[in-house]
Amino acid sequence: MTRRPVVMHLIDDTTAGGVMRVVDFLVTSGPLQDQARHITRQVARGRIRPERLKADIIVSHLTMNWRGLPGLAALRVANPMTPMIHVEHSYTAGFVAHNVARPRRFRRMLRVGFGLFDRIVAVSAGQAVWIRNAGLCRSDKVAVIPSCVDLSALRAVPDRAGPVRVFGAIGRLDRQKGFDALVTAFRTLPQADIALHVYGQGEEEASLRALAAGDPRIHFKGFAADPTRPYAEVDAVVMPSRWEAYGLVAIEALSAGRPVICADVDGLQDHAPHGAAVVALQTTDDIRRVLERAISGGIERRATIRSASRLEDAFLESWWDLIAVHGKARRTICVAG
Repeated sequence: MTRRPVVMHLIDDTTAGGVMRVVDFLVTSGPLQDQARHITRQVARGRIRPERLKADIIVSHLTMNWRGLPGLAALRVANPMTPMIHVEHSYTAGFVAHNVARPRRFRRMLRVGFGLFDRIVAVSAGQAVWIRNAGLCRSDKVAVIPSCVDLSALRAVPDRAGPVRVFGAIGRLDRQKGFDALVTAFRTLPQADIALHVYGQGEEEASLRALAAGDPRIHFKGFAADPTRPYAEVDAVVMPSRWEAYGLVAIEALSAGRPVICADVDGLQDHAPHGAAVVALQTTDDIRRVLERAISGGIERRATIRSASRLEDAFLESWWDLIAVHGKARRTICVAG
């Protein structure tokens, strides 16, 4: 019987967010487990121990920074024959524009970090364009595998007929998501029969509640343990993110048959072919105008992934191919060595 290779996924963020949900989908997938034994290992952020890992392939889901580079370099030295793959869940052109005071230094850090890995996985085509254009690694080293989770429960969410009246803002309550601009724009709308439901938790919750104070149409729903609940309760989902590597909420909403309005930034642009309305949402006026369009029926319900599992299939097939290639690469290197 052929031994299945061991694929070790290194994680430093175990909060109930997109990264962990993607990793969980990866490591529990039946087809991928048939090919290899996927396991996870939690490491403290920026504190990787330089040890020989019992793995045939190492996959990093870590957040890269200057403090963590020595640990990554030591890990590379300790595992010289083991293929190493890094999945870039965090950084994008939009992230740099909004958060990085010294872009050249930041790009230098990423070039050094990416150089320690055999393959870099971009989680969206938009992110891959930035990685290549910024010269962060060789173009042929980048694989594009859009993030995914099990969407079957979302496809079972009943349709909501009628006009758009309830908007949903779903995700971590963080400056990144642009919910402050959404709340501000929503408050300018005169209609009394519309509502904005905000789902999630985060450090911006208090300031968002302050922005919404006095408007009974805005409701804070907290964290939804059942990921289908927000989509069942809203007519359309708005994603005015300032930056976004991919945006799982978009494919979840589209799978549930809900119209999605996305900012035209980073990986959110990838969702246009699936039926999302990708538009400029740079100002509160931009957001107000698109909300008015949705209320008047100007946003199409044209989700192309409502009744198919093709996103999950493409995700799993891409990872299967990546593991197959690098599993063989390791054996070739070992024989040659």
